[in-house]
Amino acid sequence: MKRLLIVSDPPAAPGYLPRLRHLCDYLVQKGHDVTLLTEANEPLPFAHTYPIETIRMYSGGTFDWLLKTVWTLLTDWHNRAFAKRAISHFRSQNSKFDLVICTAFSDFPLGAAQRIAQALNVPLICDIRDLEEQVEDATYHYRHQSKWLLPFRHLYRAIHVSRRNKVLRAANAITTVSPWHAEFIKQFNPKVQVMYNGFDDKQFYPEDVPAETFKITYIGSLFEWQKPALEVVKQAIKDLDVVLEMHTPQNDPIPHTQLGDAIRRSSMMLVLTSLNTHGMLTTKFYEALGCEKPVLCVPSDKGALAELIAYTNAGIATDDPDKIKAFILARYEEWKKNGYTRQATQHRNNFERNAQYDQFYRTYL
Repeated sequence: MKRLLIVSDPPAAPGYLPRLRHLCDYLVQKGHDVTLLTEANEPLPFAHTYPIETIRMYSGGTFDWLLKTVWTLLTDWHNRAFAKRAISHFRSQNSKFDLVICTAFSDFPLGAAQRIAQALNVPLICDIRDLEEQVEDATYHYRHQSKWLLPFRHLYRAIHVSRRNKVLRAANAITTVSPWHAEFIKQFNPKVQVMYNGFDDKQFYPEDVPAETFKITYIGSLFEWQKPALEVVKQAIKDLDVVLEMHTPQNDPIPHTQLGDAIRRSSMMLVLTSLNTHGMLTTKFYEALGCEKPVLCVPSDKGALAELIAYTNAGIATDDPDKIKAFILARYEEWKKNGYTRQATQHRNNFERNAQYDQFYRTYL
């Protein structure tokens, strides 16, 4: 049994970081002593059998957030202060760990995890869920798209990317979510492996649920760079007897415990991407694969996502309106006949989360 400290950004709504939660559950099931360390943000409404240590870094006021954000840009305060408080806490508790695992999408809490691992004199494994470079023009994760903010976004990204890369170079090992991400990270550290996101087979499984309407369902955040693809879909279905349901965090979100049922009630799952994105294998693709629901991906990213859709026979990736309409109509006829749709997938079991974590376990533990 190993004592594992897992450091993460807050597992908050709407997704509650399923990759993190299921990794923790898997490692506990394997008999390891797991402690999750994260920033205090909001109550964590999911079941867990391992201790969760939280550190509050912001008071909640706008002025406090703004001041600390600027100070972080100048001095990396967020990582430094978080690590200092965590190290002090674990030393006061006489806590011992054999390994630090950090799962993140930006330089926080990577920088903190590196400092903690150094202080504890244990190896660091970084699990990289996203990279700033996977979307062009500094637009990923930034809700405010005003042109006058673009120079600030570029500066903000440059600072955080530089700090992230410093940690990646020093990591003992790295896992990440797609072949594109792995190839990109190899320029900093060759010790990197792909661990796909996958799906939880207890929540996302096939079941034929008759529905009164043919629904194309989109679930997840909607970024500016996805909106052109959404317009293509709307134009392709404007004369069809189908319903397009959009479930975003801002508009009709679905609780994470109800996602499996929502997908099974749907007739088709919509994935929106862009030719200017790289290696983005959205979790909703895997969850549709788990439920064996046809996936309509618009457009084809001509990369990892399109290849994975073809490999699993999960659906179609295209921006051709005629192909979109033909794909929808074929599944519409299936729905009219049966009252539901079912995609005959291939290699589905390879993408169960436990299959991915088995690889992680064999390699690192």
